[in-house]
Amino acid sequence: MKPMDKIILALDFPNLAAAEQCLAQLPELTWVKVGMELFYSEGPQIVRTLKDRGYKVFLDLKLHDIPNTVYSATKSLLGLGADMLNYHVAGGRAMLAAAVQAGTETPGKRPILLGVTQLTSTDQVTLEKEIGITRPLGEVVLAYAQLAKESGLHGVVCSALESRAIKDHCGAEFITVTPGIRLAAEDAQDQKRVVTPKQASASGSDFLVIGRPLTKAAEPAAVWEEIKKQLL
Repeated sequence: MKPMDKIILALDFPNLAAAEQCLAQLPELTWVKVGMELFYSEGPQIVRTLKDRGYKVFLDLKLHDIPNTVYSATKSLLGLGADMLNYHVAGGRAMLAAAVQAGTETPGKRPILLGVTQLTSTDQVTLEKEIGITRPLGEVVLAYAQLAKESGLHGVVCSALESRAIKDHCGAEFITVTPGIRLAAEDAQDQKRVVTPKQASASGSDFLVIGRPLTKAAEPAAVWEEIKKQLL
């Protein structure tokens, strides 16, 4: 994989028209991420539109429901052409297995199915005081990653700070997709566990999800070149 093919642009925009202004400045882009904001605004057609334009689509809806619902939802979303989907590992083994079953039953190229370990906005205090899990955050992430692997998922969404440990624990082929990427550590904003593109790549991250550093930039193309310098 080419280094810049590891970048997934988070299209965190209210509509396609706003997203297009950023996309027009990034002709080398391979992957885009459609999250809740854009998907709920534009509807399922947004995936088809982006696929028709040649992009690979990570549909970031973080599914979390009973197994039968997740199975049916996965079928529907893969029917749109999504290349990558994700699920909260907290939904449990049966739910994750249902997602995998739906993926294996989909004709054509197999999608990448990922588990969400803990959000990059979660720190130890949040984990203990609000979510009610008292184990160390790193320990929880590894346990969730192991459950995702045992359930048949291809990898996890995690902080790049955890990517190396997950690779060591689950194997080098286990995919890590890492959001919370910032050009400098001081640009964390509402994220708690962030790294630079260079640090994420060095940690073994297979894909780097980058949003605001590009989407909020006055000149996205210039930021793209800075990212390229860090990765090449």
